[in-house]
Amino acid sequence: MKRDHSKDAKPEYQVSAQARRLDIGLIHEFLRGSHWAKNIPRSVVVRAIRNSICFGVFYMGRQIGFGRVITDRATFAHVADVFVLPGHRGRGAAQLLLRAMLGHRQLQGLRRWMLATLDAHGLYKKFGFVPLSRPESHMTIHRPDIYQKKKRGAETPGKTSKSKIQTRRSLKF
Repeated sequence: MKRDHSKDAKPEYQVSAQARRLDIGLIHEFLRGSHWAKNIPRSVVVRAIRNSICFGVFYMGRQIGFGRVITDRATFAHVADVFVLPGHRGRGAAQLLLRAMLGHRQLQGLRRWMLATLDAHGLYKKFGFVPLSRPESHMTIHRPDIYQKKKRGAETPGKTSKSKIQTRRSLKF
């Protein structure tokens, strides 16, 4: 009797950096429920994707994972918004995603890569990430509730005042 080995085989995952393949609805739905981007507006997700190098993980043509790299493409990269849908975790999809991100041709020769994680240290350690050697030399502005409903009159994320626009117009590069 022949044994069915299909259950033993790892599913075939593909990673793509082609923005047109990304399922914005899936990405937004996952991120708005995540602990790090709770209730993030779809417009902010779209803007973040537009301004990053993004990667989708696909299984049988459907997106099951995502990650993006925020970078100047010269010296620095920050890995963000990495996820794999629950039904595909533990099957190598996240490792394939990280290999693609770190190996992307526009991200070679960078001096520093960074990321923040609460629960995936083991995954990132496999790729050379380590805790900060001098955390006292790093600082952050962290607004964990920025996407929660704003009080009347509060500044809306992404909205720019006229004075800020005037200042930007006066800058010459």
